[in-house]
Amino acid sequence: MRKSILIVDDTPVIREFLQEFFIDSGFDADIAQNGREGLELALKNDYSLILSDVHMPEMSGMEMISKLRMSKADVPIIMMDSLPNKQARLAAESGAQGCLAKPFDLDELRLMVEQITNGKQTVSK
Repeated sequence: MRKSILIVDDTPVIREFLQEFFIDSGFDADIAQNGREGLELALKNDYSLILSDVHMPEMSGMEMISKLRMSKADVPIIMMDSLPNKQARLAAESGAQGCLAKPFDLDELRLMVEQITNGKQTVSK
């Protein structure tokens, strides 16, 4: 069974690029344009991992994760943020397994996703 990823980002080019990147890497990949859509998809589906931007309209990534944790506490999450000084704090506060600064290195992202989806612990980069 293929692993599945939910990508939540309000920037269409990032969202679509990451979807194609993960499909080419052997994952199923769904996309959502904000936290509200991401939450709806995450509650309906069992994802191997959620990759979410922090700052989005309608519902932030942090709010989405907070609501998601009420019913799906164990889904792995990687946060993406353009403010690198906040990464470790965001990861810890949200219960995310990792946090990457935008722009990020695709090899670093792929490694983090593989570690998490294979059940290995990872740290914020």
